[in-house]
Amino acid sequence: MNRLGKAIIAASVGMAASAAFVVSSPSGSAESSLVAKYLCTGGVAGTNGVQLEATITPKIAAGGMLDVEWALKYQGTRRFGSPGFFEAGSTLNLEGVVDITGAWNGQLRPKGSKDQDELVPGDQLVLPDGLSDAGLVKRTGTIRVRPGGLVVRFQPAEGEVMVNNHKSITYSSGWHRINTEKEFGDYLYDLHTTDQQDESAKLSFTGTQVTYVARRDRDLGDVRVLLDGATVTDGLVKPSKDRDGSEMTGSRSQEDLWESPVLPYGPHTIEVINTESKVAYVDAFKVSTANLDEPPTHDEATCALQNDPGAIDVPVPGATPTSPTPTSSPTVTTPTPTGPTGTPTPGPTTPTPTLPHNNPPGTNDGLVSVIPGTVRTTTSTATPKPTTTKTTYVKAQVAKTPKGGVDSGEAPEPPGGGSYGLIAGGSMLLMGSATGGLLLRRRKAEHAGGVES
Repeated sequence: MNRLGKAIIAASVGMAASAAFVVSSPSGSAESSLVAKYLCTGGVAGTNGVQLEATITPKIAAGGMLDVEWALKYQGTRRFGSPGFFEAGSTLNLEGVVDITGAWNGQLRPKGSKDQDELVPGDQLVLPDGLSDAGLVKRTGTIRVRPGGLVVRFQPAEGEVMVNNHKSITYSSGWHRINTEKEFGDYLYDLHTTDQQDESAKLSFTGTQVTYVARRDRDLGDVRVLLDGATVTDGLVKPSKDRDGSEMTGSRSQEDLWESPVLPYGPHTIEVINTESKVAYVDAFKVSTANLDEPPTHDEATCALQNDPGAIDVPVPGATPTSPTPTSSPTVTTPTPTGPTGTPTPGPTTPTPTLPHNNPPGTNDGLVSVIPGTVRTTTSTATPKPTTTKTTYVKAQVAKTPKGGVDSGEAPEPPGGGSYGLIAGGSMLLMGSATGGLLLRRRKAEHAGGVES
C-alpha cells in the first residue's frame, strides 16, 4: 500500500476515535449521560484519597433553560471523614465544573450539600443526593457539555462537644479510668486519675477553642496545660482551690479548670501534665467551634478526573428572532422623456431594507451569557429579501437600422441579455462586413470600366 493510502486510513481511524467520545443528544430524544470517575485527596478525603463516580445528565427545558444534573456515589471502601467533634448540622458541600462550548461558551457549576448528624473524628460523611446548576440559553444552536473538576468542602456546625473516653485522647501509662457514682455528677459517671508526677493526657482536636474539664477538690496537685505544645501563661492550674483562690472545702464536678483563647479554625492539641505526686483528674475536654462564614480551606478536598468521560452535544431550540415582513408589491419606475442622445433619464429607486442581525450579548447574574457567533436556527422562518427596483426600458427611436444608413438609436439591452462586450464585438463584425462589400463592388466596377478612380 502506498503512503497516500496509509495516510488516508490513519486519518479516518483518528476521526472515528475522536467522534466516539461525543454523544449526540437530539431534541426530543431520550436523555444522554456521561460517567466521570474522580480521585479526591486532601482535607476530608485524607492522604490516601477517596474515589467518586458522577453520572452527568444535561437537560433542556422549554424556553432554552439548560439544567445539568449530577448523581454521585462512592467507589471502593474509603469515605470522606469528619475532621473533628461537631454537633449535628455540619454540611458536606460539593461543587463541580461543566465546560460548555458551541452556541455559547462558559461554565456551569453544579452544587449540592448534605446535612450531617453529630460527628466525631473519623465518622463517615454522607454525600449529597445530587448536584445541579442551570442557565438560560438565549440563542438557538448546539452546545457541547463536558465535565471538569470537582471540589469537596466541609462546613462545621457551630457549637461545643464534650470529649470523653475517645481515642483522640492519649493517656500516658500512669493514668487509669474509674467509674463514679451518679451523685458526684461527673460527665458520663467516670474519671481518669493519676497520682504520679509528670503523667500527661493529650487531646488532638479540630475547632476554635478547647476547655479542660475536671473536679475541684481538696489536696489535688497542680497541673500544667500546653496548647499546641506551648504554655499560654506561666501560671499553673490549681484544682485544689476555688476560682477566688480560697481552699476547697468540698468537691465540685464538671468544672471548667482552664479555657483556651479563641483559635483559628483547624487542628490543635491540648496537653494536661500533673506536676506533683498528688492526685490529678481528667473528666473531659470541651471542644468548641465558632460560626464560620465560609467552609474552611483546611478541610477542602480536590478531585481530579481519572478517565475521559467525553462530551454530549445538545441542540437548543430557543426562541426564533422576529424578522421584518417582506414587501409584496414591487416599485415601478415611470418612463421619463429622453435626452438629446435618446438615453432615458433614470427614475427614482427604492432603498433596500436592512436585514435582521443578532443583538449584542447581555450579561445577567444568574444567567448564562451568550456569546454571539454563527448560530443556525432550527425552526423554519421566512427570511425577507431586499426589495429591488424594477427598471422600465424605453423603446428605441429606430427599431431597425437601414442597410448602409446611419445608426439613429438602438434598443437597450433587455434584462438577462448578453454583455456589452458581445454587442460591441457584433457591431465591429457588421461594420467590417459592410466595408468589405463596398470594396468588392468598386473592384468589380474598375474591371468593367464603369467607375473611375
